[in-house]
Amino acid sequence: QNQKTKEQIESLLQNGKHKELRDRLCCRLTFGTAGLRSAMGAGFCYINDLTVIQSTQGIYKYLERCFSDFKQRGFVVGYDTRGQVTSNCSSKKLAKLTAAVLLAKDVPVYFFSTYVPTPFVPYAVQQLKAVAGVMITASHNRKEDNGYKVYWENGAQITSPHDKEIIKCIEECVEPWNGSWNENLVDTSPIRQDPLKKICDCYMEDLKKICYHRELNVQTNLKFVHTSFHGVGHDYVQLAFKAFGFQPPIPVPEQKDPDPDFSTVKCPNPEEGESVLELSLRLAEKENAKVVVATDPDADRLAVAEHQENGCWKVFTGNELAALFGWWMFSCWKENCSEDADVKNVYMLATTVSSKILRAIALKEGFHFEETLPGFKWIGSRVKDLLDNGKVVLFAFEESIGFMCGTSVLDKDGVSAAVVIAEMATYLEGKNLTLAQKLTEIYEMYGYHISKTSYFLCYDPPTIKRIFEKLRNFDAPQSYPKCCGIYNILHVRDITTGYDSSQPNKKSALPVSKSSQMITFTFQNGCVATLRTSGTEPKIKYYAEMCALPEQSDRSMLEEELQKLIEALIENFLEPDKNGLIWRSA
Repeated sequence: QNQKTKEQIESLLQNGKHKELRDRLCCRLTFGTAGLRSAMGAGFCYINDLTVIQSTQGIYKYLERCFSDFKQRGFVVGYDTRGQVTSNCSSKKLAKLTAAVLLAKDVPVYFFSTYVPTPFVPYAVQQLKAVAGVMITASHNRKEDNGYKVYWENGAQITSPHDKEIIKCIEECVEPWNGSWNENLVDTSPIRQDPLKKICDCYMEDLKKICYHRELNVQTNLKFVHTSFHGVGHDYVQLAFKAFGFQPPIPVPEQKDPDPDFSTVKCPNPEEGESVLELSLRLAEKENAKVVVATDPDADRLAVAEHQENGCWKVFTGNELAALFGWWMFSCWKENCSEDADVKNVYMLATTVSSKILRAIALKEGFHFEETLPGFKWIGSRVKDLLDNGKVVLFAFEESIGFMCGTSVLDKDGVSAAVVIAEMATYLEGKNLTLAQKLTEIYEMYGYHISKTSYFLCYDPPTIKRIFEKLRNFDAPQSYPKCCGIYNILHVRDITTGYDSSQPNKKSALPVSKSSQMITFTFQNGCVATLRTSGTEPKIKYYAEMCALPEQSDRSMLEEELQKLIEALIENFLEPDKNGLIWRSA
């Protein structure tokens, strides 16, 4: 019933574009590391009115099977500010259609009356005791994309087997039901509620549980600049700073209001570093603000930059920020815990492609560190298990600037991370330290962990498959490489097949993930490198880290060694020229 997407298909048909029609119509969306994500537009593998209705009908069918009290407990729906005129497609409209499918089936829906940060949806699912929730967002993807993120009753993103079962249910009911197209139901149905005020108030109150130095925050002269990258973050970050006793951060005027075109940045991903933080850094210089915090468009991730004494800006990587957060959350716990608290009850988590710095801190301090597969959905589920077993979880992260401070939200959260980093910077200023200086202290105490993460673009799935199959059959069938250039390989773990040479039974301790490619190499020199496909974009990503012992303090030597190893990895294993891979633009 969407005229614009209908016209797109008719036009392709009239112009004889049969290959594109096949691409658009002959495959369905599948759940990746962040739910369903694709370009907006016509076709069954795109995000549009119809595919969102079909997905919600499948979810309805599955939830009805799983929960006898589904119609008492209800369902949460949130959305960001994305949109595309050419497809008459916006996050709010897709959210209204999601709600319509459920309301028409007499399921109570908690539908936010305005855009919210992604973490508000998992938070609301738990607070309102709903059976599940959906957030319409494509986070930091390019402006053409949108997505459909599903949260289970535990407040974590869905994992197997739920995702596979939902896909089956979607395929069983592709014809839209009566009422599924009625997007006005959210305005007229008596069983639709707006949870905005309650959830926002509760969230800000819960946030205070991880505020440890309110008196310093109230007094500080330190200034902060915040950019919300044309997304949802502005109002919520302002409120979070207020909850911690801070003066509001200075917003970047050109980027504070929602803009689905993300018109001042070449891509809306704060992870891209200084090139996309240009406006906020210039404003900070003008305002004499020492720290810039940047939330991505759906405010679930955080980038941080700090002005250095030499006049330059340091943009921290996700792994560096995790070292700071890990140190901070543990120090605050230690200072505030009861006398009988047991450090062996304390946990921190990271995804397996992230820095091992938390492992080093945990070994020295006596708490537990655990790894999960890439994607916060794995972290959220594991944290819930730990909490249910009486454990204390202080912090979890993924290297792509996703942080979970505390456990009010079982997903990454840029709003809470922004205000925690502000409190940390304030506390350190009182000790005459910058964030960068503290980071060096952490590395000197626990060992340097120097990492580099980047990617190649590859729009041809068969090429990607060929690259990874070659690594599985390197010198002979079913044999992995023994070395990479001059670097000897100690162990290989292949999450796609479930193989791990370091385990006595040669089976990976992490669950097998057949739907994506991921191989990790542990080198004799202490470096760990992973090659994997992205769950949300056409990328081959590489992650490499030198994990040094505290006594190995020559940073430049470690950096040089890492750089050489990465060059060998690219040249020998990815072969970008031969495989037509596109280098990440500087």
